[in-house]
Amino acid sequence: MSTITTEALSATTLLRFATAGSVDDGKSTLVGRLLHDSKSVLVDQLEAVERASASRGQEAPDLALLTDGLRAEREQGITIDVAYRYFATPRRRFILADTPGHVQYTRNMVTGASTAELTVVLVDARNGVVEQTRRHAAIAALLRVPHVVLAVNKMDLVGYEESVFAAIAEEFTAYATELGVPEVTAIPISALAGDNVVDASARMDWYGGPTVLEHLETVPVSHDLAHCHARLPVQYVIRPQTADLPDYRGYAGQIASGTFRVGEEVTVLPSGRTSTIAGIDLLGEPVDVAWTTQSVTVLLTDDVDVSRGDLIVPTKDAPATTQDVEATVCHVADQPLTVGHRVLLKHGTRTVKAIVKDIPSRLTLADLSLHPHPGTLAANDIGRVKIRTAEPLPVDSYADSRRTGSFILIDPGDGTTLTAGMVGESFAAPEPVTEGDDDGWDF
Repeated sequence: MSTITTEALSATTLLRFATAGSVDDGKSTLVGRLLHDSKSVLVDQLEAVERASASRGQEAPDLALLTDGLRAEREQGITIDVAYRYFATPRRRFILADTPGHVQYTRNMVTGASTAELTVVLVDARNGVVEQTRRHAAIAALLRVPHVVLAVNKMDLVGYEESVFAAIAEEFTAYATELGVPEVTAIPISALAGDNVVDASARMDWYGGPTVLEHLETVPVSHDLAHCHARLPVQYVIRPQTADLPDYRGYAGQIASGTFRVGEEVTVLPSGRTSTIAGIDLLGEPVDVAWTTQSVTVLLTDDVDVSRGDLIVPTKDAPATTQDVEATVCHVADQPLTVGHRVLLKHGTRTVKAIVKDIPSRLTLADLSLHPHPGTLAANDIGRVKIRTAEPLPVDSYADSRRTGSFILIDPGDGTTLTAGMVGESFAAPEPVTEGDDDGWDF
């Protein structure tokens, strides 16, 4: 494995990216090739893969085994769960989420792509764009992933023909553009042979673009959340009541976005009570300023009622609170989501009771048309929902904040995650919906 100094790492940027593709498109092989050819695999890891491959009668190492670690994955030759890999080159650090391609595990793809700045969508050159490819593109658009790479794999099996690649790239780009994906970069590759993954291919001299790794190293990354709306979901109230700290009352949590400063006027939501930041503790030491992803304890000048689940925000930039949430969702549970379904809605650190008030539309992936008022969403469906919550929630639009504009719906009976939701408008405008009668609501 190549040696990268601490100084070099501190000077590089971080890219979070996810991979997605249909079953047998070669996604795990691509990830394995990327790790292997970029010299990001330890010697003992490679030796273990070589032994496992030899025991299965394979002459060459099966690089897919570098990520497909579960026994069921190796037996079936498919990816089942999200596998996270951490590696670095002299130019950039990476957190890779290798997500499953099978439609049954779409929920895992949502998980892996939810924090990604780039998604690599694989397509088998022999099959072209299929329904699962469209689903992966729709999820990338729904999750507002700013960069999408179309990796047309197995070019070796179509004779490295430029026309095959061009047709697939044109079809996918047109579809992704309709979804609102801001950028698509198409790259012809052979993960098995290593063409255009890390090293440029001599067999596709008609292609003049970057390899997969070159694009990953150079794509612009803008994940500076310090300049976004400041939001601090309260996770825990610290009240030691010791001889040294008899009056200490701190509100601890990880800053979801933005920057907080001592002396700033803040509002606690959903109560709406205001106060001023008297102090900020970071790793046991007082600081004047704290920003996104730092875990801090905030002290206020007033003894206001603050509990786990509350949201501390700047008074001048406070979101509105509402009990009526409209969102685009991806349903991930086997049991359907229906109108009238009683659920728990988890937003940040707060969980409240809720009812599905309406399902205005369901997205048809084939042509991006909207099926109005389906009444239910099945597993892997994408649609619009209206939800009524028992308590007001301070929600942002997902377009403004991926952290505080998202939520999940939970089955109150067994705690199963039902649906992943994104507040506000989606990539497809829903049809106008006539408001129904609210009779029968108990909150």
